[in-house]
Amino acid sequence: MIIAIVALCYGGWLLNNWIRAKHGYPLEDEWGGKSNRIDGDSERKIMLLSNENETLNGKIGHLEERVAVLERIVTDKAGRLSEEIERLR
Repeated sequence: MIIAIVALCYGGWLLNNWIRAKHGYPLEDEWGGKSNRIDGDSERKIMLLSNENETLNGKIGHLEERVAVLERIVTDKAGRLSEEIERLR
């Protein structure tokens, strides 16, 4: 009789987790804690966000370089700037 009760409880727990997984809810572990499911779509989104992050970091680096050049141009004396322009021609 005790084996039947244990089997029934375990079967109920499995059925509950199967229904939760089917509908996208977090699963329960043996002690009642929750664990979220990571599906292939989530991994794809993480990969796309990582790629976008790398692209944006590259753009930020490029913009920082441009701002540094503009700051140097603005803070340089006018005479030195004119000399550099003439040297480049």
